[in-house]
Amino acid sequence: MLEWFKRHGWLARPEAAPESTTPRQDGSRMAGQYRSLYKYLEHRYSNTVVLTFGQIEDLLGFPLPDLARTEKEWWTAAPSTTEPRYSQAWTQASMTAKPNLSAQNVVFERAP
Repeated sequence: MLEWFKRHGWLARPEAAPESTTPRQDGSRMAGQYRSLYKYLEHRYSNTVVLTFGQIEDLLGFPLPDLARTEKEWWTAAPSTTEPRYSQAWTQASMTAKPNLSAQNVVFERAP
């Protein structure tokens, strides 16, 4: 009889624990102001995605910092392991960023 109750959902189910709001290392819970860029890159099927600075700003909803327009290192610097950084938007989506500052675009490529 106990099995019958279980099958028909008549027994009380334990409540699920609330989801954590802290970001996970795999990126599926990427937080912060660059989250929309992460989500866009994560859901692309292509191994290569080219976005202009303007398109990135449209995704983010705010302008890129001046350093993003003038310094390649802003795009290619290794992410910090102790605090969230903008670069996690593409690194957690398993991509690398190759900026072309004169063309004002970035080529994101999926890491092998």
